Amino acid sequence: MMILKQFITSPTPIQTHTSIFSFHSHALSFTPPTTFRANSLSINQSPHFKTQGNISEEVMEISQLVRFSLLMDDTDTNNYKVCSIPMRLPSDDPTVPTPTELSWINLLYCGIPSFKKHAENDTSVPDAASKAELFAQRYAKILEDLKKDPASYGVPLDIPLLCRLREEVLKEVGFRDIFKKIKVEENTKAISLFENVVSLNDAIEDEGKRLENLIRGIFAGNIFDLGSAELAEVFSRDGMSFSTTCENLLPRPWIIDDLDALKVRWSKKSWKKVLIFVDNSGADIILGILPFARELLRRGSQVVLAANDLPSINDVTYSELIEVLSMLKDEEGNLLGVSTSNLLIANSGNGLPVIDLTKVSQELNCIASDVDLVILEGMGRGIETNLHAQFKCDSINIAMVKHPEVAEYLGSRLYDCLIKYKEV
Repeated sequence: MMILKQFITSPTPIQTHTSIFSFHSHALSFTPPTTFRANSLSINQSPHFKTQGNISEEVMEISQLVRFSLLMDDTDTNNYKVCSIPMRLPSDDPTVPTPTELSWINLLYCGIPSFKKHAENDTSVPDAASKAELFAQRYAKILEDLKKDPASYGVPLDIPLLCRLREEVLKEVGFRDIFKKIKVEENTKAISLFENVVSLNDAIEDEGKRLENLIRGIFAGNIFDLGSAELAEVFSRDGMSFSTTCENLLPRPWIIDDLDALKVRWSKKSWKKVLIFVDNSGADIILGILPFARELLRRGSQVVLAANDLPSINDVTYSELIEVLSMLKDEEGNLLGVSTSNLLIANSGNGLPVIDLTKVSQELNCIASDVDLVILEGMGRGIETNLHAQFKCDSINIAMVKHPEVAEYLGSRLYDCLIKYKEV
């Protein structure tokens, strides 16, 4: 399997440490995750759970959503803006969509065939083909309505609204998690590679070089994003090679490149507690984030991984992440020799590929009260939303640019990398 070069090309491929990803995957048995209640817990605990075939109101019991306590206070003005990319100016005609709004509407429209295909293949839903067609028709109609009247489904017209409408239509016609099958498949592949990735990272003695390699692994894993129509086509046709992706990351300097500054702080500072808002299933969480989290644990930090409550595209959910970690840990609760006693899994309360930090679960807010580093990973959480968010603690935004609209806003190359570090 290989990822198409026209999507990720580099005139001078990045050199990896001792052919760091030159290994082969092997098949592992993978049991589809069961559904857990939405409480934060240490992964060393054995959560009580029960399997359920259908969505139930008693599953994923989330308390009232609240403002994230680590956002900078905005008592005088509303400083926090969810969306990083401005859609319109106050002077724009509210009845006429702006060019930026139209470009995002068209982006979501182009993704309909991929969503329809995955919905048709959802064997858990009776009469999936006809329901998939109904989804495509209804969501296309909504997008056409928005082109005529940008306020027809609420204001502001922004990325969270477009994503929310898509999720609502899927649920209305009977779908809960149309990407479940491919998430399971990609998790299985990534689990088979985890030990090799970690072992080769551990072999890098220089701390700065090891950190850079871990960061590159996050970028490489983050490309598994089925919210991009182009990438969805690539995965459908060719699958994904983690090693090829690592080798073909665009060369530095990236569009926002604070890696050197982060290396300096990394060498001097050990954060006591780190919160990571995670993104996709498969290589992203297993080969990108978990090796990085393991390194933080080894350095003495407590780590909180915050995952979605509800399925959205191929984002990893809270319950799926618990299941993945249970498969990676040994009998003593270690991740390849590193204790997970300081690793917590939290339900963010979110159900979208982007996140509004004024709407997180109370459970997450409680756990995050003493966090001194927040990491927003992935294009949806770290670029399309929250790129300009101000926190009371240190923060890192890390993601790959996978939408032309985002590249245009940033003035970057498509598939460019972004790592923004802000020290408080």
